[in-house]
Amino acid sequence: QVQLVESGGGLVQAGDSLRLSCAGSGRTFSIYTIGWFRQAPGKEREFVAGISWTGGLTSYADSVKGRFTISRDNGKNTVYLQMNSLKPEDTAVYYCAASSRIVSTLKRDYDDWGQGTQVTVSS
Repeated sequence: QVQLVESGGGLVQAGDSLRLSCAGSGRTFSIYTIGWFRQAPGKEREFVAGISWTGGLTSYADSVKGRFTISRDNGKNTVYLQMNSLKPEDTAVYYCAASSRIVSTLKRDYDDWGQGTQVTVSS
């Protein structure tokens, strides 16, 4: 099991950038796939981006390709989500999650979740 804490959310205007961080505890953090998901009010939680434990494999939702970049620093037990050209439809609570499987877009493949960080993009 790994404990995850997200940070970096906030209120920004359309076109701005934010960088979210997902800090993990435990010596085994580096062996986990980490995914970012988001949930807007009244909507299902959806996959945003994922990264393998080496960082060599990444995956993105079509809605964020070219705007968001996921990366990780295993020495710091941290995964980042750089979000550029933000849009009002990116407004949601963003969660990071850990999986012992390869990068997956499915919520059920992730075992441990953080508490989330709010991102609000105004038009």
